[in-house]
Amino acid sequence: MPKVTDYSAATRFDSGDVIIKDGTGGTKKMTAANAAVEFAGLVSAINHRNVYRGKNLGSSVTAAQKAAIQNGTFDDLFIGDYWVIGGVTWVIADMDYFLRCGDTDFTKHHLVIVPASSLYNGQMNATNTTEGGYVGSVMYKTGLDNAKAKFKAAFGSMLLTHRTYLVNAVANGKPSGGAWFDETVALMSEIMVYGTHYFEPANDGTTVPTKYSVCNSQLALMSLNPRMIKTRETYWLQNVVSAAYFARVYGNGAAYCDAASNSRGVRPYGIIG
Repeated sequence: MPKVTDYSAATRFDSGDVIIKDGTGGTKKMTAANAAVEFAGLVSAINHRNVYRGKNLGSSVTAAQKAAIQNGTFDDLFIGDYWVIGGVTWVIADMDYFLRCGDTDFTKHHLVIVPASSLYNGQMNATNTTEGGYVGSVMYKTGLDNAKAKFKAAFGSMLLTHRTYLVNAVANGKPSGGAWFDETVALMSEIMVYGTHYFEPANDGTTVPTKYSVCNSQLALMSLNPRMIKTRETYWLQNVVSAAYFARVYGNGAAYCDAASNSRGVRPYGIIG
């Protein structure tokens, strides 16, 4: 058998190239593509959220996958991986995003799950008002019931409840009050999608809007693959923009806002563990 140094040199891997691994499980081959993902995952459990893979994980969460989520190893789970359940593509958007957050410490390891596209269309309110903020909206009160049912049907008892701070008052078109609420399924925010605010009112030097939130960083899915933001459909975000408008993602890919009574896509997130 030739020595390693006898082989001609290469400077690149192709995804189908094969490497040899040896260990307690014996000597086996592995494609370069699979090895690249595995090497990244071996850095640390949470480094799994820094790799976009996009693998079909099947039609249900297996016992091994459930254990990997609940013990926080996230073994063989990466951002962009997805299950197809009930005709919906459920995508892993982040890992342990809400860990140690809330007025009650949230200590359960979890995945943030987002459907690849809107589940259906709905109004934020029957009229063009943002009175009561996100919590006061028809969307929050009843408009997410169908989405909650779909999440529950797909993930059962794995669907978790956590504590989050939400806007429940608006004054002069700006978020003016909020409180802690239990949450299972909710609309995403501008920060979760874009990593920044676009239309939610900012501090103007006189008024400090209620923008407190544990959802204070961009979801890994949207950061690693921004195409997952732009689905050629218009869908709602939870942020109050004015006395009549909420934030939305526009079908042409733009950050935008819209009158509350318009019917737009409902693309919420939930967490499982």
